Amino acid sequence: MSDSNISSSSSDSASIATVDQNVGRNERIIDADQTFSPELRHWRDVFWLAIFIIHLIVLGVLLAIFGLNRFKTANRLNIDRYTEGFWENNNGLTETYWPKYAVAGGVGTGLGCIWLLLLGSRANQMMKVSVHILTTYLAVISVLCFWCEQFFWGVAFATGAVLQFLYVIAVIDRLPFTMLVLQKAVKLVWSLPEVTRVAYAFMAVMLLWMGIWSFGAAGVVASSRGDLGRWWLLVVLSVSLFWTGAVLCNTVHVIVSGLVFLVLLHGGRNASSMPPNSLMKSLRYAVTTSFGSICYGSLFTAAIRTLRWEIRGFRSKIGNNECLLCCVDFLFQLVETLVRFFNKYAYVQIAVYGKGFNRSARDAWELFQSTGVEALVAYDCSGAVLLMGTILGGLITGTCAGVWTWITWRDRVIMVGSTAMLMGMVLVGLAMVIVESAVTSIYICYAEDPSLIRRWDPQFFNQMSETLHQRLQHRSARAREVLTHNQLDSHMQDTFHL
Repeated sequence: MSDSNISSSSSDSASIATVDQNVGRNERIIDADQTFSPELRHWRDVFWLAIFIIHLIVLGVLLAIFGLNRFKTANRLNIDRYTEGFWENNNGLTETYWPKYAVAGGVGTGLGCIWLLLLGSRANQMMKVSVHILTTYLAVISVLCFWCEQFFWGVAFATGAVLQFLYVIAVIDRLPFTMLVLQKAVKLVWSLPEVTRVAYAFMAVMLLWMGIWSFGAAGVVASSRGDLGRWWLLVVLSVSLFWTGAVLCNTVHVIVSGLVFLVLLHGGRNASSMPPNSLMKSLRYAVTTSFGSICYGSLFTAAIRTLRWEIRGFRSKIGNNECLLCCVDFLFQLVETLVRFFNKYAYVQIAVYGKGFNRSARDAWELFQSTGVEALVAYDCSGAVLLMGTILGGLITGTCAGVWTWITWRDRVIMVGSTAMLMGMVLVGLAMVIVESAVTSIYICYAEDPSLIRRWDPQFFNQMSETLHQRLQHRSARAREVLTHNQLDSHMQDTFHL
């Protein structure tokens, strides 16, 4: 452990020098001719593109079958005979539950549109509300679940409330810098009104798919009462919806981050050197040559990011418990290894250079580590704050659909409410992702060439550089402290043996 701490301290010191050198001398220059170059664009990760398309076709057929089987007439397609013995069939109808999902789609779309409309004037206030109110909302939902005698879900939401509270407490000192970064990202996005139109367009596409998805999900909900097989089917459908939503969100991510990167690179939207039709080029590459990479990364990135945030927050509050710290460090190193291959900054590299996903993720992470910017990225919680807003939007959507279901069919509240919550999260996430795209582009540009940020916003550049310097010094101090502690323990053990 002491060798790793020595190397960590040395690397941090070297990173400080590297960052100062890059900032002062502007040694790292981006080749503008390489961005959006058609010669560098090849189809990437085609296997995952094929898997995603096949998955959509197969799922679309299954959704149609599930929905039609219970539409207006119970067991219209006579498929209940295949489920006897492990499926408890009844006479429920698809149209009984489909309107509830329509409400979920409407509420989720409304929340996403409100977010986009208030992006320039109230975005920071909305994000602060998301951070502080999410814990309370989860606790209230937990109480309602206990009141409805849904003890499993009551415990689940109560656990979520506790974890959310502990995470906010763990990162409370990082929130001022996080809000600063988000404020600048909102400023950047607000200067590009075309990116909000992209978000609206993809929300419409997602809403069309959700119409098909909810038709099948409503058929599944109507097919039985309290049956475990029905829950497994809904889990499979939810995983599919999550992947589809993540693919659309990350497609928007690639489109917006590519445009934002070019704006920062060329010094403004109206710069004479700005390539023509940049948005359309970014859109075309995102839905063609780079779409396979987006499908591949969307499978794993969100889960790994969330796990990393939780471990980082927990790790900072452990204290001196050596055994627990050792276990958490092992998990931390495992997750950090996965982050090298699955991180959201890969999408900027995909957007600009057309690389495959794994190579983009590795290049982005190596860029951050070689310049020391990784310390700043780890300190920033903007992704977690935006996720809190997305979860809050999903909870509001699920609550609206769940309340209506409770009035008519109380035994289906959790089933409809939980799937409606996922629908709301996807729709609100499509609105939130444009800000996250700006954040990732800012960090990539700062690591590639700090003068790009200095030219765009000198005061923000100075704040980022100061925070980075403080974080690297903090890491070096902690590494030296741990090294001294280990040497002292070793010396005491040697004395004891003598």
